[in-house]
Amino acid sequence: MWYAVMAGRERSVRRAAVVLNVRQSTLSRRIHQLEEQIGVSLFDRSSGGVSPTQAGREFLRIIGRILQEIDDVVKRARSTGRGEVGRLTVGFSTSLASGNLPVTLAEFARRFPEVQIGTVEGSWARLRSALENHQADIAIVTGELTSYRGGAMPLWSERIIVALPETHPLADHEIIHWTELKGETLLLSQHQAAVEVQDILISKLASREDRPHVVQHDVSRGDIQGLVASGFGVSLMVEAAVGLRCAGVVYREARDGAGPTRVGYVAHWADNNDNPVLRNFIKLLEERYPRLPVAGSDDES
Repeated sequence: MWYAVMAGRERSVRRAAVVLNVRQSTLSRRIHQLEEQIGVSLFDRSSGGVSPTQAGREFLRIIGRILQEIDDVVKRARSTGRGEVGRLTVGFSTSLASGNLPVTLAEFARRFPEVQIGTVEGSWARLRSALENHQADIAIVTGELTSYRGGAMPLWSERIIVALPETHPLADHEIIHWTELKGETLLLSQHQAAVEVQDILISKLASREDRPHVVQHDVSRGDIQGLVASGFGVSLMVEAAVGLRCAGVVYREARDGAGPTRVGYVAHWADNNDNPVLRNFIKLLEERYPRLPVAGSDDES
């Protein structure tokens, strides 16, 4: 039918054949076959070319629109298959206030403007369930690579920051040593990975008596900072979360004898997730955060 549409546009079988890169005889034969099939003459023919009949004009108008819609659907399907169109849902247990995650999402949105990006915040347990149920395509969480049965890759790392009321005796310190948190009330959001925080405390403060008292609240990280400002305790956060500053709170780097304490980020995704958009996002992560060679390995130059 494209042959007939093109002949109608060009008002010439010869010119239409050139545009379509087919023989003129082939195009003429196909148009005759179409006319016989539908039982109506589509063109008036003369030595000067062809012009659509009244029935032909109506037929070509409708068919042209249908073929264009089909062409658009095919292009859309190809773009979807290449991951250029669709939706990506990113789970996270960090902050979108600043840091690598919002910058990475912004870069992905710039490269793929037709992809809708959704976000889900929660603990690793909640995000793992979201991955398995395809409610999230990828989860970016703190910690080390785990035994999760799926794809995973290490990303960046960030310093741990202590948030204190500005009236706290430690607020005058430039840095906070872990041993100085002895006896403090440590406020955490349930969105944070409490197990990982406990592991950090155990690694930094071996004696249980030296560790702060951990209290979890079912509120956002921003609300945790509000509790800190009100004097209910101190809190730990990664440096990306410091982008969301709260009045009445000061932020100090947590250190021990080895220097700043850092926490790593890892991306996880389900092996059976066939979302083409996810593949493109993983490629971006690999580009922005290439894996560093392990010291002493054959890959190290």
